[in-house]
Amino acid sequence: MLDPASALDPRYRADPLADDAIARILDCGVDRWQAIDIVNREIASWQTNGALAGWRAGAATPAPIAAVLEDFVRDARSLPAWADCGRIGQAEEVFVGMSVLSCTLLFCASLPECYVPVDLASVLHSAGQLERHTDYRVRATAAMIFPVMLRGGLTAPEGGGVAQVLKVRLIHATIRHLIMRGHPAAAVAGGEPAGLPPLAPDGPGLHRTLYARGWDVQAHGLPCNQEELAYTLLTFHYVFLRSLRRLGLGLTAQEEAAYLHGWNVVGHLLGIEQSLLVEDMDAAAALFERLQARGREAAAAGLPYATPDPRPALATALMRAMQDQIPSPLVKPFPVLLTRYLCGRRNARELGLDGPVALLSQGLFVAAMLAVRGVDWLGRRVHPGFSISRLCSRILGYRLTVRLLMDQTRPLKLPDALLNQVDHAVQGWDLDPAAPKWMNALEQRLRPPPPAAAQREQHEQHEQHEQREEA
Repeated sequence: MLDPASALDPRYRADPLADDAIARILDCGVDRWQAIDIVNREIASWQTNGALAGWRAGAATPAPIAAVLEDFVRDARSLPAWADCGRIGQAEEVFVGMSVLSCTLLFCASLPECYVPVDLASVLHSAGQLERHTDYRVRATAAMIFPVMLRGGLTAPEGGGVAQVLKVRLIHATIRHLIMRGHPAAAVAGGEPAGLPPLAPDGPGLHRTLYARGWDVQAHGLPCNQEELAYTLLTFHYVFLRSLRRLGLGLTAQEEAAYLHGWNVVGHLLGIEQSLLVEDMDAAAALFERLQARGREAAAAGLPYATPDPRPALATALMRAMQDQIPSPLVKPFPVLLTRYLCGRRNARELGLDGPVALLSQGLFVAAMLAVRGVDWLGRRVHPGFSISRLCSRILGYRLTVRLLMDQTRPLKLPDALLNQVDHAVQGWDLDPAAPKWMNALEQRLRPPPPAAAQREQHEQHEQHEQREEA
């Protein structure tokens, strides 16, 4: 049995509301794999925030599962009492105002920082072979971020942020239950020193892989525990804001606080304890550094079920997905170089992104960064919205948004109404209202065309093909 003191450690705490729901569903007498399929089918109907009010499961859903899901939606869908709709709206304005730059920072800062803790990277590796299906998994992340951060995503009945977050919350609980082969709380209470040994999967598919992977709860806490959830949330708000600062595009203190607040509301909906939510950048930096240090301790101790280290493969696959969208060989290393700049040398080394880069590309990147900062400083004396840094980040971000998120043979995994909102938002990002006209004209010449509506007919067929391939 674990030391009673572990109850005070967030690594051994998860999400009682969601964990209880999944435990009740998987213990209701229906076949485990069939029950999970039913849950996935039902949560797919959670499309808008307004639809969650009084939501009822379909008639074909077994009564025990329907009752649990209906109870979960009723208990989990409300915003916390401390949520400030004005500040949430300001956070949305920040995201929409930064437009495609937000996507650049997602690819080159937030996601790489997510891979740094070895325990978290190990779960990401198991939960879908991220390095083999990078674009698919990146779109899954974007499928939560866009509905949350678009206008009204958390507060309007027609928004879809709350619905998408609750889906993710139940997915986390399902992952925990499968890896622990039972209720996470019971696994903590009765944990054995040897942990759960790996098994041979009893069939193909992600869920069976998770069930068979093995886990040492004493050494590494629960998968998708409170600490990991809090760390991931920090990558979406703190790392984003920190990256803006490093690019010379920092916001006002009020805007930063509002952005943190908006994501804290998301954290509450995800089941993160309020003690792990931060209100300002100083507190966020301190918590982020502490959690990264803890992750490094885990890496130093060794993770038996993460051999070899999954982090370099995850990071390399992400970089390759970006580089594939850049036509110029000279500029292809820029995503790696930008990630090094935004995340720091130590993190880049742990992610395996510290390898040699062509001297010409490296010199061009360094010269560009120095020139951009200098020219920006001078340009803003004439035009406050002048920023070559913002221009370059927007061009890269638009290319990544269009090619990786929108211009694929299938769209983000979102309901049609929300997908249309995302399409509309992306098309509205063609002009930077803060920039001079000539900079917008230059940007339009250098970026790829918007998503082609004609490709929509191919989306469903290709997604079915990928699902068969993934299985």
